[in-house]
Amino acid sequence: MGIQNFPTALQPIIQQGFLEREFQQALRSRLGYRAVADREEIAVGIGETLTKTRAGLKPSVTTPLSPSLNTNLDNGLSPGNWGIEQYTLTLNFYAATADLNMVTSRVGIASQFLQNAYSNGEQAARSLDELARNALFDAYFGGNTRVATALTTAAPALHVDDIRGFQTVFVNGVQVPVTASNPLTVTVGGDAYTLTGAAADATNVSTTPNGVSGTLTFGSNVTLADGALASSVQAATASAILRPGGRTNTALLQATDSLNMGNLLDAVATLRKNAVPEIDGVYNCYLDPVSARQLFADPDFKTLFTGATSSNAVFADGMVNDFLGLRFIPTTEAFVQAHPTIQGLQVRRPIICGQGALIEGDFAGIGADDVAPKDSIVSIVDGVAMVTREPIDRLQQIIAQSWYWIGGFCAPSDTTTTPLTIPTATNAAFKRAVMVEHAG
Repeated sequence: MGIQNFPTALQPIIQQGFLEREFQQALRSRLGYRAVADREEIAVGIGETLTKTRAGLKPSVTTPLSPSLNTNLDNGLSPGNWGIEQYTLTLNFYAATADLNMVTSRVGIASQFLQNAYSNGEQAARSLDELARNALFDAYFGGNTRVATALTTAAPALHVDDIRGFQTVFVNGVQVPVTASNPLTVTVGGDAYTLTGAAADATNVSTTPNGVSGTLTFGSNVTLADGALASSVQAATASAILRPGGRTNTALLQATDSLNMGNLLDAVATLRKNAVPEIDGVYNCYLDPVSARQLFADPDFKTLFTGATSSNAVFADGMVNDFLGLRFIPTTEAFVQAHPTIQGLQVRRPIICGQGALIEGDFAGIGADDVAPKDSIVSIVDGVAMVTREPIDRLQQIIAQSWYWIGGFCAPSDTTTTPLTIPTATNAAFKRAVMVEHAG
């Protein structure tokens, strides 16, 4: 009952303005990228960097053995070996904390202890999801960029927006720096060149999320036509990035280049060409709400579901059936950036992932007794240690509420999967995800 309904004589003695005795929670980000990672426990006592080796397949044999060669001890056969490739998972330490005075907190409107615990948990979950996102996109941005500074004369050095994917090349399955003796074929504009080196700028001016601007050096001069501003630059081992209208780099996207069903079907086809395993029968598609809205407005998508009722799972739950081969997972952690040249336009990036697109390594020593003493309260929640330290100040009033995680994420390569072993495979070094860039 409102205070105005009390007799006027009684209203002054009724206290007003009490705070609600509960904290209202802030908006939470919708997470999802960490869920695609295959989780592995990293044993103690093996260092902070773990190199994992993946064995490839041997090429098919489709030529019969000639009877005339089936002689001697080798029967006319030449030994052949399967290839290997290696990728590195580095463990890092992440943590945050908050202090709480248990005496003064008693005058608060609600339990600050519980609120601190909630905030720590949300912070940890969001932090790990962004680490997973960054590792995933770092690999799948690789080998795709554009000219950032136009050439004024033919020259071997070219300044580009992002050198990720141009700095290393796989030699016998091991990543080594690109050099004159370990070159990389790169297409600039309409011509192929031999890349012999890549150097990052002292001051990063890349407009690509987490990009690294720098200079690419080739074994021959790049022509003026190929070195024009915003000309596309793509490595022979570049990750697959699809764009509406066949645009070849981010700067060429136009306002009308919205996400459509054809882009997603092309992404599924690319994953299937590389024989990428599905995740519980379909591929995961991580996208932000604007990307999802554009897809539901796509004429082909609407035609496919013409006559569907509001109870259809596609519209009710945002889950696409096996016909498309996709499972939509909305997230607010997707990379969104301002268009490099068109003011007011945004660039959005759904990413379609198969099994093994990302690996998470969790350190086995988290929460061990010699690391976390028994007189503290340590709970391991989804691989993250939540720690409550007892008061150690002079008045024994201030406790510390903290979280920490020791681990890392990496996107494994698939360079041993080639057309020699899987005829439909692409040359991309990283094959287990496909990014789609569109305007929105």
